[in-house]
Amino acid sequence: MGLHRVVEPAGVLPQAAWRLDTSAAIAPNEVRIRVQRLNLDAASFRQLSEKHGGDGDAVRAEVLEIISTRGKMQNPVTGSGGMLIGTVEEAGRRSPLGLKAGERVATLVSLTLTPLVVTDGLARWDGRSEQVPCDGWAILFARSIAAVLPEDEDPQLSLAVLDVCGAPALTARVVARYVEDRSRAGDPTPVRVAVIGGAGKSGSLSLAAARRAGAARTVGVVPVAAERDALVAADLASVVALADARDPVGLSTAVTTALGAPADVTVVCVDVPGCEHGAVLSTADGGTVVFFSMATSFSAAALGAEGLAADVTMLVGNGYVPGHAELALGLLRAEPGVRRLFAARVAAD
Repeated sequence: MGLHRVVEPAGVLPQAAWRLDTSAAIAPNEVRIRVQRLNLDAASFRQLSEKHGGDGDAVRAEVLEIISTRGKMQNPVTGSGGMLIGTVEEAGRRSPLGLKAGERVATLVSLTLTPLVVTDGLARWDGRSEQVPCDGWAILFARSIAAVLPEDEDPQLSLAVLDVCGAPALTARVVARYVEDRSRAGDPTPVRVAVIGGAGKSGSLSLAAARRAGAARTVGVVPVAAERDALVAADLASVVALADARDPVGLSTAVTTALGAPADVTVVCVDVPGCEHGAVLSTADGGTVVFFSMATSFSAAALGAEGLAADVTMLVGNGYVPGHAELALGLLRAEPGVRRLFAARVAAD
């Protein structure tokens, strides 16, 4: 679990630690990765960019400061990090990850718990995109997760997909259970799904996963016309709605109007705070809200649901579901709309 890498405070797991030991020498159950590119969490990058008014040099300087001070990439405001791709330099003889030297991999665990050293000063990054070309090394533990990158895909595209692969996997699991339960009960009511932030990385994959899992009607909610047009062209949702997710009544009205009823499952994939109450209001009694945004205030979500007397189950998307990498890459290959959205995002970065 990496306890031996915790410098301070003693006794906590690496994710909760303030600082980690980044020594390049590995234990028998560790793996050292030569880092080639980081993918910063969307909420973290937005916070840093807004803090510095879009000044890329200032963003780069703060990311370097965080990594050098903490021995990992963990935004002190959002608490989130991201993930990385690189090449296996050395695998300990007792590592259970099955990785071999020379393999190109994506880490499927957060940078908030991954010992990380950057050696090039992020000189090739302008501080204006979530993807960060760099050189350095990172350490994986026995309980870490990594996926060998597919040779037939652009590594930057794979990185963008694998960064959010937990979202479609959990969405598919939750939707499938609703479909199965209604089928078993002989209930013909269609399963309705709302994805808040439907044109983003996790949102577009979640829409595709919900449809494949049997959702009869889906709505992708986006904040601006350009995203609406892109999502309509991608053909991933039954309907696309334009709404500010921070406006609870406006969001719930848009979702209910689009679906003809509140959603059975609402998936929150935005990178801004203040969307908790709208998600709860958009969800039917007995429904489920899945929060994938690292900008979520879970106290606001819980207390807001209580204050609204909302009988909803709330799930925290923890980024890991067995088979999540394979499912997300499968959606990329099978859904042209997903590929178009991701390719456009990578090109913009």
